Amino acid sequence: MKQEHLKEIVMIGPVYPYKGGIAHYTALLCRALRNKYHVEMISYKMQYPKILFKKEQKDFSNDAFKLENTEYLIHTANPFNCIAVARKIRKKKPDLVIVQWWHPYFAPCYWIMEKVLGKKTKILFVCHNVFPHERFPMDKALTRLVLKNGDCFITQSGMDSDDLQTIKRDARYCQTVHPTYNAFKLKNLTKSEGRDLLSIASEEKILLFFGFVREYKGLSHIIKALPEIVEKVPGARLFIVGDFDGDKEKYLQMIQENQVEKNVSIFDGYIPDNEVEKFFAACDLVVLPYESATQSGIVQIAYGFEKPVVVTNVGGLPEVVEDGKTGYVVEPRNEGQLADAVVRFFNEKKADGFQENIQKEAYRYSWDRMVEVVERLYQDSSENE
Repeated sequence: MKQEHLKEIVMIGPVYPYKGGIAHYTALLCRALRNKYHVEMISYKMQYPKILFKKEQKDFSNDAFKLENTEYLIHTANPFNCIAVARKIRKKKPDLVIVQWWHPYFAPCYWIMEKVLGKKTKILFVCHNVFPHERFPMDKALTRLVLKNGDCFITQSGMDSDDLQTIKRDARYCQTVHPTYNAFKLKNLTKSEGRDLLSIASEEKILLFFGFVREYKGLSHIIKALPEIVEKVPGARLFIVGDFDGDKEKYLQMIQENQVEKNVSIFDGYIPDNEVEKFFAACDLVVLPYESATQSGIVQIAYGFEKPVVVTNVGGLPEVVEDGKTGYVVEPRNEGQLADAVVRFFNEKKADGFQENIQKEAYRYSWDRMVEVVERLYQDSSENE
């Protein structure tokens, strides 16, 4: 079967008004595919039950990621609904079904849908994480239950590729870098305009820690590194922007103990899509001091604003950062290396050079390239039937 036979695609996953990086990713991939193919987007009418996810799951404040002609059909906790939706998809006879995978919670729902769709329906899983960040008993068994039936896979880190092969040794997959979230550039704010909105002086050196604050993301390490940074980089300031998942007081106490209260600004809470731009436009350097990871959309948001990053040598993060060219890669849990990288960036005036290198990598992180990956996987899986 040749590549041009790919015409009809059904995509399953979260999109606006659902919040978060995977919803953004799904919408942007769907838009890119729609430039060449007929793509039907099917999302959830109930994603997580409130007993499992108590925070608000939707954000209607910005429709930049809104997808036209999306059907909100899937109730993930209702097996009868899963059967009905799968039957509807099967009647469409799509060439390919693309499913976003990131957590075993969806295993029962997707397993039922796979059984109804049958072996004639070709399924591609986009693995944002093969296994969840916070592991739990039975997560591997639940993941295997679903992914073993997939025809092909997209992974976005070596760690996820290895994990995939532990549950499907002969998996047909393509490991590719996470595309760029340049869709957050809604107003094309300059750095000075972003700083005006946040009342930041032009001479300040702004570090940005962005996203849901969880233990594994290592916020404590950049806080502990800050005294050395402040001493060597006058005007250095850390912006912590995101919803705290755990004990916020612990971090406040840590900031106080390290005597950097004047050098830290906290924006606690979920940041609506239309508020993201000002933080990235205003900052100089994005820091991801993660203790563990598979990959992170935050790096790609930073690249979308042509901002360099400091990441740790965990998961797929070093695979998307050219050390010394688009950012720095340091060892996890090492405040000394973290501080040294930040100090070098400012004292050696690396901003312009790093920005140019990020611009040169634009195609590597483009959505057009991701479409080519989907096409190649579809063709390969068809030829090997």
